This record gives sequence, C-alpha cells and structure tokens, in this order.
Amino acid sequence: MSTSISTAFIKQFEAEVHMAYQRMGSKLMNTVRQSKNVKGSQARFQKVGKGAAVTKNRHAEVPTMDITHSTVDVTLADFYASDYVDTLDELKTNIDERQVLAQSAAAALGRKTDQLIIDVLDAGSNSANIAHGSAGLTLAKNLTTYETFGDADVPDDGGRYFVVSPAGWADLLQIDQFSRAEYVGEGELPYSGGMTAKRWLGFLYFTHSGLTLSSTTRDCHAYHKSAIGLATGADVKTEVNYIPEKVSHLTTSMMSMQAVAIDATGFMQIQITE
Repeated sequence: MSTSISTAFIKQFEAEVHMAYQRMGSKLMNTVRQSKNVKGSQARFQKVGKGAAVTKNRHAEVPTMDITHSTVDVTLADFYASDYVDTLDELKTNIDERQVLAQSAAAALGRKTDQLIIDVLDAGSNSANIAHGSAGLTLAKNLTTYETFGDADVPDDGGRYFVVSPAGWADLLQIDQFSRAEYVGEGELPYSGGMTAKRWLGFLYFTHSGLTLSSTTRDCHAYHKSAIGLATGADVKTEVNYIPEKVSHLTTSMMSMQAVAIDATGFMQIQITE
C-alpha cells in the first residue's frame, strides 16, 4: 500500500485550515494594528507623535511641527497545531473528519493569537488601570474609562474597543444606560438576536472567554486599535507527513506571529470581581 497522501488532500486540508482560521480562529486579531506577510523574524511598527498647526508671518518660512518619530520592534515566534490522521480514515475519505481536524487546528492557532494579544494587554502599565474594588463592571468603571481615554486624546474614530468576560457582559446588561431602550433606543438593545457586541460610550464592547482570571478577579481591557500591534508571517501553512510507526499521517498547521504594545496610553486594564 502506498504511504503517500495525495497532493489534493494536502491542498484541500490546508485551505480548510486557512478558511477556518480566518472565519472563527481569532476574535481579537482584527481589533488591533496588523503587519502581515512579514519577511524574516522581526517586524517594525512606526509610532508617530502629535503635532499642532501654527500660523506664520507674511513672507516667513512655514514652521515645522517637528513631530517625533519612533519605532517598536517585535520578534516573531513559531507556533504549531498538530494531530494524526489514521490512514484508513483517509481511504474512507471522511470529509467530516477532515473538517473537524481543520477546525481544531484553526481554533488552536486562533486561541494562541488571542492569547498573545491578551498577554500584551495584561502587561500594560497604564497608571489609569482600574482595580477590581470587589465589584463587577459598574457604570462608574465604564465612565472612568471613557474619561481616561478622552483626557489622553485617544482617537474617538471608531477604533476603540472594550473586551469583557461573559460575566462582565452580564454586569453590563444590568446597567440601565447600557441596556434600556429609553437610553439607547430600541434598535440598540443588547438582548436582540443574542447580541454579544455593542457600541457604547465610543467603544465597541464584546465578549471573550479567554481573559485572565486570578481567583475571583478578571482582567478586562479597553484599548485603541493603533495601540497594539500584531505581526504575522505568511498565512497558515500545513504539512502532512506519514509516520509508519503509527500508520498515520501527522498533519501540522503552523504560523509565525507575535504581539507588541505600541502606545501604552492607548490601552488600560479594568479589573472586575466575578
């Protein structure tokens, strides 16, 4: 019996992993600044300071803003998601089994992508971080976050995000200003259609089950898209190798990526008690 697996199977499997990763792999990837198809092991994000418009005297030279420019470098790491496919299963061409493996690999890479971003958010040292105070996600904590971003001139351009745990979302549903029609209008009620994402106070609120939990303290995060960077190498790659000792093919999906903090003033941690 031939121990080689068809090229068509490999290409199909790789395509299914890639599609599954793009569809359901990561919740946080599209909420941060991305550098894709990085060549080599390092990526560089540009960080530009703030400038101010000025006047000039007649016939005088136009003053420059002298905006500061800096860079933030990040070194990519390699991550793998592997599993075995029994040769007899391949001969049966069990498409459902193949799709399950593809989705499992994509989900594993997606969880790792999110964890890299969460690790950066957890490590943030913004002095405005909000301690849990033995309370959930209260109205006061949300308003303080809104004020902090405003005072720091974090752009209110649709790129502000607020990621909370399911318990944090449940706290939000108990806030009248978040969940009652007289405040948000009937079209923005968070109950309709099982909504788990909603724009409020200039932030897009959404849930994530993988936020760090220490005892009863959960770390939620507010951030701007430009404050966190995610660098990735080429798209998800897949290899399929025959392992004779197991009479199976080892399917390995892999990708290179890493997250980094670009601007510490653009994200903050909000702790809640669960």
